[in-house]
Amino acid sequence: MADQPQVTEKEARAVAEEARESGWQKPSFAKELYLGRFRMDLVHPHPRSTAEDSGRAEKFLTRLREYCETLDPAVIEREARIPDSYVKGLAELGCFGIKIPEEYGGLGLTQVAYNQALMLVGSVHSTLSVLLSAHQSIGVPEPLKLAGTPEQKARFLPRCAKGAVSAFLLTEPDVGSDPARLASTAVPTEDGGAYELDGVKLWTTNGVVAELLVVMARVPKSEDHRGGVTAFVVEADSPGITVERRNEFMGLRGIENGVTRFHKVRVPKENVVGGEGKGLRIALATLNTGRLSVPAACAGAAKWCLKIAREWSAERVQWGRPVGRHEAVSNKISFIAATAYALESVVELSGHMADQGRNDIRIEAALAKLWASEMSSLVADELLQIRGGRGYETAASLAARGERAVPAEQVVRDLRINRIFEGSTEIMHLLIAREAVDAHLSAAGELADTEADVRSKARAAVKASGFYAKWLPQLVTGKGQVPTNYREFGPLGTHLRYVERAARKLARSTFYGMARWQAGLERRQGFLSRIVDIGAELFAMSASCVRAEMQRGDDAREGEAAYELADAFCRQSRLRVEALFEALWNNTDDVDRKVAGRALDGRYTWLEQGILDPSEGTGPWIGDWREGASDVENVARRYLPSTK
Repeated sequence: MADQPQVTEKEARAVAEEARESGWQKPSFAKELYLGRFRMDLVHPHPRSTAEDSGRAEKFLTRLREYCETLDPAVIEREARIPDSYVKGLAELGCFGIKIPEEYGGLGLTQVAYNQALMLVGSVHSTLSVLLSAHQSIGVPEPLKLAGTPEQKARFLPRCAKGAVSAFLLTEPDVGSDPARLASTAVPTEDGGAYELDGVKLWTTNGVVAELLVVMARVPKSEDHRGGVTAFVVEADSPGITVERRNEFMGLRGIENGVTRFHKVRVPKENVVGGEGKGLRIALATLNTGRLSVPAACAGAAKWCLKIAREWSAERVQWGRPVGRHEAVSNKISFIAATAYALESVVELSGHMADQGRNDIRIEAALAKLWASEMSSLVADELLQIRGGRGYETAASLAARGERAVPAEQVVRDLRINRIFEGSTEIMHLLIAREAVDAHLSAAGELADTEADVRSKARAAVKASGFYAKWLPQLVTGKGQVPTNYREFGPLGTHLRYVERAARKLARSTFYGMARWQAGLERRQGFLSRIVDIGAELFAMSASCVRAEMQRGDDAREGEAAYELADAFCRQSRLRVEALFEALWNNTDDVDRKVAGRALDGRYTWLEQGILDPSEGTGPWIGDWREGASDVENVARRYLPSTK
């Protein structure tokens, strides 16, 4: 195993803290929500695109839809790769430069249009949306738009827009969400004109076919170099780069994800993005909007699940009635329809907020990714259950015996990864929790610091008392207790009043948790996860209500139907919220922590007797790797000719 930087838990946390964006220069709806303040003025009236942006997007989406109708998803699933001709067609439509400004050869469309495009192509096959989103959301275009120099943008963005596929390389065989242990290095050359890159990167989505790479590597600190994790744009055909294998997964069978080795790869200093030591900050800033690609794909999948559930449940007859008319199935259809509406509402609201740039959406984007990835998986699982044996059967098998080729099991497999990549559910809970308690840490951070001295804690106590003396009384009463408030929302007003009351209860619960556990709160991950999940549900309820009201103003008939879906969703969501509030204080966290610890210590190994483990002896848990030249065949390939 390559030498990993030895870091303590405190040091790892410090690296993560340094990378996050400190301060709040713009308002945040979700941040206020966690503080018990329901700022409807930040989301209502629902933001909209300009007529010009909407018109340009509609023309593009019409052409894209016409092209997507010519594609055969069975080919991708059967051959486990996207045909070059499909990629060529997408490139000719401008799909690799949807958000790239027109001055650099892109389409210059909005985040909202980009989300709609991902939903559309993802409905053909999930891998298509992953190809485009890995390229544009976290690949070269987004980091350069945020932190690139004018020269870098002029050099690389036109190529990206033409179809030069890009990839983002951060993860390593033994480094996932803990970048403090990053082992890849970028050592400045003696002539000062470049860096020499060495290391191995794992799970490089698009890495097998990429022409351009964003690589995160550690620059050693020295007298002339700030050092730290740094972002580089790297030409994928540079000498010393080897794609050692293409990985295979349970879903996304067309994804070009690999293991990439760097050995003495020369990268010009002009290819540093944002400066030395700024790599992690750039990565997090990129994900603030880049994460919206995941909920867009999730919303598209949920809409497809609704269509299949509706059509199948009306066609399939059991015991004299369509199965959809039996309550056991109708409950599932209601959940799918209401959740699909809420998912699209969250995506639409978040996309518009990103386009407007009026709000800080770091929490909203993270909540959208977290909540959408979890809920869409539930939706797909319910569809599979409604389809029964046909849901478990592959589309190819269904077609072979003459039935409609519905890939329900494929959607379940494909959606599963969304709860893992671009921040696993567990990591997202921690990241969002950190942002949600930011105001508390600013006011009383040293009170919860086990290493702070008495004098520091005394100063912190004075500061905290001033903050809480003003803040806590605001959580006692609010607009949600007045029956006439939000009446412009008609029957949805009751749900908005609930959100307002629940936001104040959420803030009080967070304060109680801090008072109870103080410095130990950060280890109460079950508590923090439930706090985050409650906020996610309240955000989704808010998004659904303001969108339904917008639709009612635009079209009375559609608006009435939207109100029905928003009402159903809010009723379902409120049950989940109440269960989460109850579980804040009534749970099995302490027991679970003890049992888990004892299991890790081997106390229950007797329970594992009577089975065989076929994986034993097949290899180490984490593959051994060393810096150096590759000794395997380079499996890199290209969809399109080089844009150099």
